[in-house]
Formats: sequence, structure tokens, C-alpha cells
Amino acid sequence: MKRAGLEAILADMTISEKVGQLLQLAPMFYKGTLTEGEITGPMAEMGITQEVSERAGSVLGSATAAEMMAIQEEYLKTSRLGIPLIFMADVVHGYKTIFPIPLAIGATWDVALAERMADISAREATAAGLQVTFSPMVDLVRDPRWGRVMESTGEDSYLNSEMAASFVRGYQGDATKLAENHEKIAACVKHFAAYGAAEAGREYNTVDMSMRELYQHYLPAYEAAIQAGSKLVMTAFNVVDGVPATGNEWLMRDVLRKEMRFDGVLISDWGAVKEIVNHGTAGNAAEAAEQSLRASVDIEMMTTCYLENLEALIADGTVAVGLLDEAVMRILELKNDMGLFEDPYRGLKTNPERQKVILSAEHRAAAREIAADSMVLLKNEHAVLPLATEKRVALVGPLAKTQDVLGAWSWLGDTRDAVSVEDGMFAQFDTVDVAGAASTEHITEAEIAEMVRVAQNADVIVLALGEASNRSGEANSIATIRLPEAQYSMIDALHKIGKPVVTVLFNGRPLDLHGLLEKSDALLEAWFPGTEAGNAVADILSGKVNPNGKLPMSFPYTTGQIPVYYNHLSTGRPADAADAQEHYVSHYLDIPNQPLFDFGFGLSYTTFDYRHLTLSSDTISINQPLNISVTVKNTGNIAGKETVMLYIQDLVGKVSRPRKELKRFEKIMLAPNESQTVTFQITEEDLRYYKPNLDFSSDPGDFKITIGTHLEAKFCLV
Repeated sequence: MKRAGLEAILADMTISEKVGQLLQLAPMFYKGTLTEGEITGPMAEMGITQEVSERAGSVLGSATAAEMMAIQEEYLKTSRLGIPLIFMADVVHGYKTIFPIPLAIGATWDVALAERMADISAREATAAGLQVTFSPMVDLVRDPRWGRVMESTGEDSYLNSEMAASFVRGYQGDATKLAENHEKIAACVKHFAAYGAAEAGREYNTVDMSMRELYQHYLPAYEAAIQAGSKLVMTAFNVVDGVPATGNEWLMRDVLRKEMRFDGVLISDWGAVKEIVNHGTAGNAAEAAEQSLRASVDIEMMTTCYLENLEALIADGTVAVGLLDEAVMRILELKNDMGLFEDPYRGLKTNPERQKVILSAEHRAAAREIAADSMVLLKNEHAVLPLATEKRVALVGPLAKTQDVLGAWSWLGDTRDAVSVEDGMFAQFDTVDVAGAASTEHITEAEIAEMVRVAQNADVIVLALGEASNRSGEANSIATIRLPEAQYSMIDALHKIGKPVVTVLFNGRPLDLHGLLEKSDALLEAWFPGTEAGNAVADILSGKVNPNGKLPMSFPYTTGQIPVYYNHLSTGRPADAADAQEHYVSHYLDIPNQPLFDFGFGLSYTTFDYRHLTLSSDTISINQPLNISVTVKNTGNIAGKETVMLYIQDLVGKVSRPRKELKRFEKIMLAPNESQTVTFQITEEDLRYYKPNLDFSSDPGDFKITIGTHLEAKFCLV
């Protein structure tokens, strides 16, 4: 439909019909519902009538094509203007084929794999009738106590930005062709803004930071997703500079819409409009509605502040009808861009065969590959890994048999489809004896005794442990980032046997690994790997796949060290190695300053040598970029992937600058003894940063380059 057609629809709508388009409801409020679906978040008494549901504009959380087609068909029977519903849901790391959690996707450092995951997720979700996914979440995270770190791709704004753009491209493809490409889904970047900086890592908590910090580190990934074409943006639950994001006119109109030039649909998170009252910046639901509409929030998710108050606010002149018209037009444009006016079912009725792609062998194979590439080898003493498949393996621990390996926000995934570690190991190893536990939180003495008995007869112990999937994700903040205490008694008992211990760790956040790391000969960070978990773990342990993941988020030494992240500022009294005996420097008395495992850390079964760091010039300018080359050689005897990372430090700035900042990375595959020269190009724009007055510019002067563990060079911006 052309723009004139949308304008004609808008002109014909009553105020009541317009307000209805701004309301999003769950499937349970609609005729034709076949299942209620899983609904998360606080459910208020909404008082929704059939008449209201017949005016609402979108649906949250439908799960199947049959349900969505039934709801749409019934809805259109009563729609005076034939405006179809649009169906949205959280497809965060897969629909039915579940991929590793996004933090693990970040650990792949592979933007092509991120795009592939999003593409497959879109194919399955659209085959089931969904038209919008609330993904990607690109919040920068530095506090693993916050359960939603599992939804992010880590602590670095550049890595997050690259991943954000890849997710959007994978979901949407060419955003101008969504109407005709029914296998693509509209992306919704979230949560705008700075939600990942919740104080103390506590969900829904206050965020407080300087404007310069907000612009420098937290906003870039959102902007990258928007530049990649994301059709929607979701508001955050938190305040920004003391004002709730959902009612923050400066944040949404000035920053999001003007500075970032976002002209798509802005949707609140669940209940966030009404929660402005709880924040204390609105006295009642009417004021919350006014603030949100002025901030250009187009869709209110699962509360009724707009529904109950906008007509009166417009009638008494408090709110201009033009603000309502802007919001409705953006919603109509989204529906039009998705082709819903021409086909409200996006091909589901004409091509039901599309649903055969869901959980297909091809998609499972992709999930297995991505899961293996996301795993990070943190320790491998005496080269205990990879394991010879003829060795007798004792597979023990609470994650040995379970299919609870999908992770949070896999709400449409079925654990019955997941491959357990037990099944994955049976498929690749000759002799595997298994002893599990019924719970990650409570392990009985009898269960530990059985593990010990099995382990005593083995050549090597594979210990599968970690968190249950419901211990991370939304509203799952924890104060102490350790494993459940019951697991440490088990670890101690197995360590005493004296056999090599290979630990496979399942978790949704960085953890304090003390009590585990020193009692493991090898430690594999597996995250929550998804549907093909067990096969991917076995691929790594057997050496079928050489581990190549790198940490996208630092692992703290202990909880009290949080936040700890790689791109920190210098202090006036840094604790340098040369001043090891100096007391009056910035340090802890009881632990190191450095995290247990740094951002970017990850071992391989082979080794790589970095040499010949060369610069095309010793200067760079606005008109003259700089090419930086390094030669990487696989010095081991097996093929492997290596992520080459380029860091830069601005040695003198108008404000204190980070010790180093990631500026480029590239993942390469090298055969044994093979070398490859990797070349990065840096421009003057890469050296810009936000000054105290938020001027975004660079300073002439010296910069330091770091590649690998020891190669450094300097250049000058002139």
C-alpha cells in the first residue's frame, strides 16, 4: 500500500480506534486463541473487554501458526478498516532450534555465525506466524550479578556493535523487502538505554552514569543496530539521568529519533508505561501516558495507560492529537512494510509447508556448529584435552544427564529436543559410565558416592556442572556469583580420587571459579549451548572441533571485584608491577586487580605465533588512513581458528582514556604450520571520543597499538 493509502486510513479512524492501535495484548484476550502461551512479567488487573481487544493493534507471545492465523481471522471479522494485527514475541536465541545464549554467541567473535543464527531463527519464527522478534538485546554489561548478561554479547561496545548489526541483518535481510520475503522477521533492538548498567546488578534497578559514559560506551551498539535497519526499538525499565526511559522525552526524541535518526516503531517493555508511576515521576496513569506519548512511545505493552487516558487528554488539550497520529502512522507503516495489508498471514495459508523447516536437520547442524564455536577453553594443563575416544570416561555431575541446557529466553524451545551431554558422549566415545544428580542446588551424599564409585574405574573424569537455566535471565540476579554450594562437596570428593578432571561448565553469566578451577585439569566454558549441547560438548572433548571461543566478558576474581572490565581508565596511582611494594596505590589487599580471566581470553588445542607487526606509516590524518598488518602462524600440529584482535590506546586525551580499546578483530582458520597476514585499516574516525562537552572528535598526538600478547607499536595522529 502506498503512503496515500495509509494516510486515508488514518484520516478515517476515530480517536478510539487510533488509541487501540497503540495497545499490545497477550493472546488470551482474543477469540480464536488455541493456547495461552507463556507470559512473563507482572500481570496487572487490566479489565480488558472484547470490544477493547477488537481495537488493539498487536499481539504479544503467540506460539504457533495455527493460533496466530485463528486470532487474525477472527480479529479481521470485526475490524472496520481492515487493519490487521501484528504478532510479536521474544525469539532471542532461537525459536524451536535453540542456539547458544547471546553471551555465548559473543564468545564466537564471528559475525557471520551471529547472522546465520538470526537468519535461521527468523525462518522458524515466521513459519510459525511471528512477524516481530524482540531481539537483539545489545545492552553493554559489566556486572555478572545481573541475570540478563546472558542476553548481551558482552562488555565491549565495539564487539556489541558488530554483533548487533549482524543480528539485525540476519533477522531482516533487506528491510525494504520484508513485505515479499516472508522468511524474514522485523527486529526490535532493546533496551533503550543503558539497561545493562543496573546498580548492584539488580534487575529493574536504577542506572546512574555521566552523559559522556552513556555516549561513549552504552549508546554505540543501539546505534549500530539502528543503522543496520532495525524496524523497532524497545524502551528500558530503568531511569536515564533520573528520568524513566519510557517517559524520557530527551532520550527518545532528541537522542533516538533526532541524533540516531530512528523513524520506526518505539515499543515499551512489559508494563513500563505504568511503571513510570512507581518511579515517582508521574502521579498517576494519565501522567504516565502523557509522558510516554510525548517521548514518542508508539506501543504500550500489556498495560492500559494509553487506553484509559489518551482520549481524555486529547479532549482537554493536554496532549495534541498530532502526537497520537504520529504514533499510529508509524504502526501502520510497520504493518505495511511487513505486507500485512495485502496478506495478513504472510504466506502461511498459501504455503503451510514452510513449517517443515522448524527444527530441521539442517538447522540442528548449524546449532551444533555454532555451539561448539562458542565454547571457551579456560584451562588445559598437561594437554589433558582432547580425549582419545577409546579412553574410559566417567561422566558425572548434575548436568551429565539433564536436557536443561537451553538457557533462559528459549521459551518456545522444548528440552525434550535437546541433546544431553550423556547422549553426546555416548555417540563419540567407546566407554562412558554415567552418574548424575537430580538437582544443581541439592546433591545428596548417595549421589556423590555413586559419582565417586564410577570415577574410580575411569581413565578420566568429565564433570558436568553449573547453573540451572532458570538461575540466569530476567529477574534472576544473584549477589554471589558462585556455583550452588552443594556442588563444591562433589568437586572435592572427585578431586581426591587423583584421576584427571575435565570440567564442563554450563552457565549464563561469568562466575567466580575458585574451588573449581584449581581442582580441574581442564575447564571448558560451555555456557548454555542450546538444542545440540551434548553433541557440541563431545565435539570439543574428542578434538573433532578445536575450541576457538574467546571471552566476551571478563570473569571476576571474586564477586567483590565487580565491576571489572578490560577497557578501564588509568588512575592517578596505578598499581604497576614496578611498584609492587608500594602501599599507597590503587589495589586490593586480598586479591589482584586483574580479573581471573580477561576479556578476549580463550585457549586452543594448537598454538599461534604473532610476528611482523607493520604499519603503513607512522602517522595518520583525516585524509590518510593507517594500515596495520600482522602475520599469524599456526605453530601446532592441528588446524585451528584464531581471533586476531587489534587494540588501541590514546596516550593523552582531554579526559582520561581507557588503557586499551578494541577497534578491529578478524577470525581466521589456519592449517598446521600455515601463516596468514591479517591487515586492518584504521581511520581518524576510529580515534574519536566524547569530550566533556560531548564533542565527538579526536586529538592530535600519540597512540599505542597492541595485537596478540606482546606486539606493540606507536603512531601519531597529525
